[in-house]
Amino acid sequence: MSYDAIVVGGGIAGLTAAAYIARSGRSVKLFEKQPKPGGLVQTFARDGVWFDTGLRSIENSGIVFPMLKQLGLDIEFRRSFISIGIGNKVIKVVDKNSIADYASFLKSHYPESERDVSIIIKEIKKIMGYMDVLYGIDNPALMDLTRNPRYTFGKLLPWLFRFLFTMGKINKLYEPVEQYLQRLTGNQSLIDIITQHFFRNMPTSFALSYFSLYLDYYYPKGGTATVVNSLAEYIGQKGGTLKMDVTITTLNPEEKYIIDSNGNRTEYRTLIWAGDLKQLYNSIPIEQLKNEKLATTIKKKQTELAPLKGGDTLFTLYLTVAEERAYFERICTGHFFYTPDKRGLSTVSKKAMEDFLHLPDTESDPPEMKRRIKAYLLEHFKMNTFEIAIPVLRDADLAPEGKVGVEVSLFMDYELDKKIEDCGWTEEMREYREVITIDILNDTLFPGIRDKVTDRFSSSPLTLEKLTGNSHGAITGWAFTNPILPAVNKMLKVNDSVKTLLPDVFQAGQWTYSPSGFPMSVVTGKLSADKVISTLRKKEAKH
Repeated sequence: MSYDAIVVGGGIAGLTAAAYIARSGRSVKLFEKQPKPGGLVQTFARDGVWFDTGLRSIENSGIVFPMLKQLGLDIEFRRSFISIGIGNKVIKVVDKNSIADYASFLKSHYPESERDVSIIIKEIKKIMGYMDVLYGIDNPALMDLTRNPRYTFGKLLPWLFRFLFTMGKINKLYEPVEQYLQRLTGNQSLIDIITQHFFRNMPTSFALSYFSLYLDYYYPKGGTATVVNSLAEYIGQKGGTLKMDVTITTLNPEEKYIIDSNGNRTEYRTLIWAGDLKQLYNSIPIEQLKNEKLATTIKKKQTELAPLKGGDTLFTLYLTVAEERAYFERICTGHFFYTPDKRGLSTVSKKAMEDFLHLPDTESDPPEMKRRIKAYLLEHFKMNTFEIAIPVLRDADLAPEGKVGVEVSLFMDYELDKKIEDCGWTEEMREYREVITIDILNDTLFPGIRDKVTDRFSSSPLTLEKLTGNSHGAITGWAFTNPILPAVNKMLKVNDSVKTLLPDVFQAGQWTYSPSGFPMSVVTGKLSADKVISTLRKKEAKH
């Protein structure tokens, strides 16, 4: 069977693209690796307690809400307030004035660096001002401008001049935030505490805008997957087809067909790849292509992408705690960034990990190396920043009385997790990481939680890689530490982000624009759908 469009990947980008294509009346079929849509955005229940995977809150950014409105999807959201904690102190981010509380909070932990804190806070405020302009109106890509000329001339055009001026300033702040802050303070622990819950080498403009982003966090009733489930239902209502639990093994861009893991062949007129871009180019049988120039171009792209790494990935612990919600409400909000020890990750020696990664496979189980890795993990966890989410604090229906679901995530090295698996230590180290996480929380901010945990399970970088197909279990596309970035990284060039080297094939999602997240994946999904629709119209006009 042939379709006007095929979409590969059922995360938020693929779902957005398929929804807009279906809305246009075109035939579309979406293929997704997992048994249900959503990619990294999932909500699931375990013994009556609900948990979210991946995304903890949804950032609107003038993108998500306009998209839902344009598609006519009515979802109930509520503000998702953020709290920040170090040691035994916690503050809540309520509005822009909370930046003053944050300044006092940092000064109380680093009194020797009060002046540096003031300088850093001044920089954060400046970048927050840039974000106010950037997200000052709903994103034009999600607006029907031809139907609203008053909006176009009254709001969009005046904003556009401010936007272009501001983007010039933002583009100058692409330097890694760690390097940027080193010019403002010599206190490495202070730098760590500000940056270590960001992705490594994240651009300064994005990292130091986080206070603005925190004020734009929302939580949908029913969990984060409510959004992706609503999109999937919309696609079906508009005549689109979703094929779950299947991967694409072959893509022939000359004859315009794909073959899935069930051996089925499906033809297309256009295609959107909303998944890992390495898989896109690796799925093409170059030896079968008749166009030598195209084959050479694809081979060059494969070679370029092969050594590049996916971005940071996570270890996540899921806990069911026999406790009342009020216990946690007295301590934090439903979305919480917590650092047990203010000294930061720079104080943790990586020698044990580096020695382990270079260990020959023939020495897969030396007891002394295992002891050293456990010691390293303990220090790594103690000094790290946990992202803690408690769904029931934002939606009372997500756990029964007397039970609370708690999700605890922290960055973890993919290569370390892979080496642990290669050595056959997976289950032992999974157990160890779960236990030390609970112990750290019990000994710091949540006293007594250890004895009230009734269920626990966890996911690792390898879990994420196996579930999503993302290289290195990446949660936001390409690592900023790569020698090159094979994605558009400037807002003014975002329209180019959906283009590929292949005829009538477009791309969308976290691998296509950097830095990427939920809102930008929505944007690239919409832009790729626009490209598909315009391409089909042009083809039809020629006939």
